[in-house]
Amino acid sequence: MQQRAGVADIAGSVGPRVIRSYMPEPHREFFSRLPFMVFGGIDAQAQPWATLRVGSPGFVSTPDPQSLRIDGGVLRGDPLAGQWRPGAMIGGLGIEPHTRRRNRINGVISAVEGEVITLAVKQSFGNCAKYIQGRTPTRLVRAPVADHAEIERATELSEADRALLARADTFFIASANLSRDAAGARGADVSHRGGPPGFVRVDNATTLTTPDFSGNRFFNTLGNLAQEPRAGLLFIDFDNGDMLYLAARAEIIWDGPELAAFPLAERLLRLRISEVRRARQALPLSWSAVSYAAQFAQLIETSTDIPSAPP
Repeated sequence: MQQRAGVADIAGSVGPRVIRSYMPEPHREFFSRLPFMVFGGIDAQAQPWATLRVGSPGFVSTPDPQSLRIDGGVLRGDPLAGQWRPGAMIGGLGIEPHTRRRNRINGVISAVEGEVITLAVKQSFGNCAKYIQGRTPTRLVRAPVADHAEIERATELSEADRALLARADTFFIASANLSRDAAGARGADVSHRGGPPGFVRVDNATTLTTPDFSGNRFFNTLGNLAQEPRAGLLFIDFDNGDMLYLAARAEIIWDGPELAAFPLAERLLRLRISEVRRARQALPLSWSAVSYAAQFAQLIETSTDIPSAPP
């Protein structure tokens, strides 16, 4: 991926300096103050899913530079339920939207003791602040939805799902490289994606198209998808706490006239949905008004149009 994008030399010089096998102290302190963390993994059918865990600051801790400890925080409808067990590959993203700071880890579950999960960290690295929409979360006590409330499942997007995507400015994407020959690149990963409202185009009830902007040149997500095209997407309704989980297969579109419909896009991802899961009011967080990332300020000021689907 780096060679095709023409950035292999740059990425090759930066990667060894910033991708570590341990968490530096500033990252450890950062994780310890988070009220939520994003995780990615695979289910029993090797389908990647992105999910969240939520708790009081400190529910994520680092007993040592190579261990990440998660004390509970499971949400109703977690698509990785039953997969949090020793040996499972997990990617983690700590993100603080109001400061636009984020740090990532990838590793393997080394121990499970009751509700406490310990990850052996294999990769640790930071990402820049680009494309993160500013929002401050607050722990919310809302009218409870029963823990056994049914998770809605479908094979295509509903009108309500489309409405959520039409205003979405953020989502998370899980991917995995499952090749036995991948050596240190084998594992699960989860990443943040941000854009102006409506940057995810709904082409039809089972197909989405979204831009890929200039990033850190690591190609964690696209590299995985080139090897294994299955992806898991997570969209959050920041107004009511609904969680929308999508299983999809990804196609990378490198060039062509379609890119012109997506300002700033360097590539596109076409995502063909195979499963939809909706967990109503599953996220116990409320959010402040959004402050859009500086990269999108001019786009948002000059246009509120969602890219139209191709004929």
